Amino acid sequence: MRRFLAPSLTLFLLLALAACGSEEQPAPADGETAAPGELVVYAGRSQALVEPIVDRFREETGIDVQVRYGRDAELLAALEEEGDRSAADLFWANTSGALGAANTAGLLTQLPDSLLGMPAAFVPSSGLWVPVTTRFRVLAYHPQRVDAASLPASVLDLPELDALRGRIGWTPTYSSFQDFVTAMEITYGTDTTRTWLEGMKDLEPKAYSSNTPMLEALAAGEIDVALTNHYYVLRVLHGGEEGEEMEGSDAPVAIHRFAPGDVGNLALVTGAGVLATATHRDNALLFLNYLLSAETQTAAAETVFEYPVVRSARLPAYFMPFDEALQLGPDLDFERLRDMDGTLRLLRDEDLL
Repeated sequence: MRRFLAPSLTLFLLLALAACGSEEQPAPADGETAAPGELVVYAGRSQALVEPIVDRFREETGIDVQVRYGRDAELLAALEEEGDRSAADLFWANTSGALGAANTAGLLTQLPDSLLGMPAAFVPSSGLWVPVTTRFRVLAYHPQRVDAASLPASVLDLPELDALRGRIGWTPTYSSFQDFVTAMEITYGTDTTRTWLEGMKDLEPKAYSSNTPMLEALAAGEIDVALTNHYYVLRVLHGGEEGEEMEGSDAPVAIHRFAPGDVGNLALVTGAGVLATATHRDNALLFLNYLLSAETQTAAAETVFEYPVVRSARLPAYFMPFDEALQLGPDLDFERLRDMDGTLRLLRDEDLL
């Protein structure tokens, strides 16, 4: 374990910790250097994304970081079961709904204003977690088979396109699709959402277990459109799996965005919060600052094609500018995406699960 902070980051982290209003640590005795300590992260994000970030943080701070990976729901269940005995200091979730659930369960602790002021958008009113990156829902299409002008301004009108019968891809069992259905239900109500699902079923869509095989089918001409997240399209066009750098391609895949405010442009926010039972709160706050640093945010955009949430981060040239993408999404309290029970009942009622 390294005993000293890297000079390039020491001042930044000390300032960040001071800005966080952290409790003072006991001063080391003369001639001694305080150990940087430990940090335990429960991560609902993929290991391919998290591990390089953790490795850099560990190298630059000397903090010994341990990570437990799993799905959001699994980690939430573990945190509730462990209670005060939990070793976890920080919960880094794949969805804002999971963070909302953590809030409801009383698992998170209030974050300092200095930290909550760093992101440009998506900061929850609870102040119990911070957004880290975001993805946007889009309609991907095959530009050689579909005239972009024929695509609807609202995702609600997609079931009216009879020309796409048997040529639509969707992922009813996948979490981001279920978040989208939840947002539709919050915005338009259960009856409208049920009508939309039944209209889509009438078009005989092809269901996929995840987005990657669906985008492969789209590129191969097996389907013409696909309800997905923007970064899956960018992976096809500019890279590979998370953490894997690849040459760009000329795959026949393009992005259609619906009219501003449409739920079909939903932002899917990832985020993290410090646990109320954390024993290494200072290090958890330092890690959150690190996640929101321009360097880490830029790396997320370049390697996994997710949007940064801080304005100082750089976007690849092929990204839609952040403000434009932000204005397209619906106005929604993202913590309400925790209300998944109704969505799952609705999908089961429609024989989609």
